[in-house]
Amino acid sequence: MLSVVVRFVIKTGHDTRFLERAVQQAVDTLRHEPECRRFDVCVDPADSHRILLYEIYTSEAAFGEHLLTSHFRSFDADTRRWVDEKAVERWSRVEPAQ
Repeated sequence: MLSVVVRFVIKTGHDTRFLERAVQQAVDTLRHEPECRRFDVCVDPADSHRILLYEIYTSEAAFGEHLLTSHFRSFDADTRRWVDEKAVERWSRVEPAQ
C-alpha cells in the first residue's frame, strides 16, 4: 500500500473554493478509481489556508494512473493558480506482524 500526503498552502481569498474543489476531487477519485482506498481532505482548524490531502493507493502504479486521469488533470488545472505552496510525500505502509 502507498500513502500519499499532499500539503497545500492556499493563497488568500481562495481557501473556500480550493476546499470545495478538493472535496469534489476526493469524491471523483473514490468513485472512479478502485485502487484508491482512501482520500481524506483535511483543513488546519487554526488556519484555513493550510489544507492536507491523505490518500491511500494499492500501489505506486495505481497512484501513477491517478495522475493521468481526467479528473486529476482538471483538478490540477483548476486549482494551480490558487496555491502558494504544495508538497507531495509518498509513504509505504508497514504491515503489522501477525
